[in-house]
Amino acid sequence: MTVFHNQVAVVTGASSGIGRAIAIGLATQGAKLCLLGRKLDQLLAIAKIAEETSPQVLCYQLDLTLDQDIQQIKARLEGDYGQVDLLIHSAGVITLGEVKTAPVEDFDWQYRTNVRAPYLLTQALLPELISSQGQIVFINSSAGLTAKAGVGQYAATKHALKAIADSLRSEVNTLGVRVLSVFPGNTASPMQAALCEIARKAYNPERLIQPEDVAAVAINALSLPRTAEVTDVHVRPFLKS
Repeated sequence: MTVFHNQVAVVTGASSGIGRAIAIGLATQGAKLCLLGRKLDQLLAIAKIAEETSPQVLCYQLDLTLDQDIQQIKARLEGDYGQVDLLIHSAGVITLGEVKTAPVEDFDWQYRTNVRAPYLLTQALLPELISSQGQIVFINSSAGLTAKAGVGQYAATKHALKAIADSLRSEVNTLGVRVLSVFPGNTASPMQAALCEIARKAYNPERLIQPEDVAAVAINALSLPRTAEVTDVHVRPFLKS
């Protein structure tokens, strides 16, 4: 029997990058998938791949920055599945800019997507996760540990996300829920490609972490027996030369 047989996994940012890789990886381990994202056509494309191994895949189009969308998703999940075992937060956005010039509107957008949305979605689904003694994964960033020039706003949101995960872990471990934060470095993804274009740098995905690498690490941690909990995983590109 596969590790996550008939467990229900909710994955945000499932249309590309790390979220896509985690969704497909969980499908191969027997999980039922709830794919969340803004671009329904991309979600459906991922669903077609995941359906080859998953017993059930449903796609939910929503904007995570809208409270009403999150509440509607909670109601739909309750109706469609009646349970949630795994919650994977992989959606995220980034803008670049120095503190002296970066518009506060950019900060607000990143905060709503990177901090407020996962907070509210976790809060909405926490009763189901406690009931199932489930697991929660926050895909963070190396910027959530070390803030460098030009990414102050983004790094601040990722530091905040770490704080939420750490506090949540202390609150729900005694209820049987495990909480994992993953801190990847530069990862081959549409986001990284866009950042390279903005910076007018060459995008060399073969020199970066692959989304499947991060997915493998996260899924391995989720697969551990309940005698152990991985709390924080740091992943960086490995270049031998």
